[in-house]
Amino acid sequence: MTKADLIEEVSRLAELTRKDSEIIVETIFDSVVRSLRSGDKIEIRGFGSFRTRQRKPRVGRNPKTGARVEVPAKKIPYFKPSKELKDVINHGKAEEAPATAPAGEGPAS
Repeated sequence: MTKADLIEEVSRLAELTRKDSEIIVETIFDSVVRSLRSGDKIEIRGFGSFRTRQRKPRVGRNPKTGARVEVPAKKIPYFKPSKELKDVINHGKAEEAPATAPAGEGPAS
């Protein structure tokens, strides 16, 4: 799914104009980026969390010449999915709710 697909989906489901949906999606992405840049973490219950991790400096190699290259330390974004998201992906929605109620616990017929 691309950002354009996501904007279309928001527009369709929320019955908003494409322009309004684009503003919503852009605002969410901008908020996530701003929070990560300032060192905050973002936690979305039932979906996952976004954080940054610090990579140590290292020595790499230029693939063309084979020359050694110093790679500086840097922050990288990291996403950790929630247990609920992992369960939905691996087991589908059928695992979220029991298919049938145990005998004697359903509505009276």
